[in-house]
Amino acid sequence: MIPYIYIPNYPIGPFTLEIFGVFVAIGIYVAARINWRQAEREGLDPAPMADFAFYGVIGGVLAAHLVHLFLYHPEELRARGPLQILKFWDGLSSSGGIVGGLIVAWVYFRGKKIPFDRYADALAVGIAPGWAIARIGCFLVHDHPGVRTTFPLAVDPARVWAVFGSAPDFLRQWGGPRHDLGLYDSLWLFAIATVLYWMRSNGILRHRLMAVMALMYGPARFFFDTLRATDLQYVDARYLGLTPAQYGCIAIVAYGIAKLARTRLPLKGPPPLKAVPAKKS
Repeated sequence: MIPYIYIPNYPIGPFTLEIFGVFVAIGIYVAARINWRQAEREGLDPAPMADFAFYGVIGGVLAAHLVHLFLYHPEELRARGPLQILKFWDGLSSSGGIVGGLIVAWVYFRGKKIPFDRYADALAVGIAPGWAIARIGCFLVHDHPGVRTTFPLAVDPARVWAVFGSAPDFLRQWGGPRHDLGLYDSLWLFAIATVLYWMRSNGILRHRLMAVMALMYGPARFFFDTLRATDLQYVDARYLGLTPAQYGCIAIVAYGIAKLARTRLPLKGPPPLKAVPAKKS
């Protein structure tokens, strides 16, 4: 089994460096770079990708915080007061961030009168690996513990690998090895990223890769959330037995099905360009 990795936060002046935030930043950067390159390969102007990245990050972070606060842990709002809404760095939902970023993308491209479908494939190919990297951060802070298990990929709190510190006291609550859903999510997103890159390189289901990502991710994430712990102190809220992410999974699967059903394009088209000459300034 996998040992419990514990990496403490590092205060730097008035700020605190958190390993989760580091991997989120890396994921955003990787996604933005891939989006840019994929737009170039499609023969599209990559400038809208760069412009959108700024608004996408802001919208994604705000949505991630609001989803965390109002849907996952509303008790924080009651305990800390309404000013907690303004602390956008304190509590983030990765799924909320992705949904928020996609909504901002749709609004941005619509406002610029640029067909969203033209850039959707490039976005999907970048989002999947970027999201997977961010999920590594979730795994390293273990904020998505699951039920107890003997599964080989479970995290065992009896075996702690502490970096510059000692094991946290709350590990005693785990009571044995547990699923770590951040790890599972990251591994599955890397697999999705590989499939999407292969499909895009071979011209398969062009302009529908966002739907493919939704259909690959939604059912798996729904299943992962059935493994979430309910016997620990800080667990996700449930509504009629389902987590907020599971309702989101139902919505994105519906989107994926509708998108594939209404698109009348051939299953395979010409692959994107291998390279686009750089414009001379």
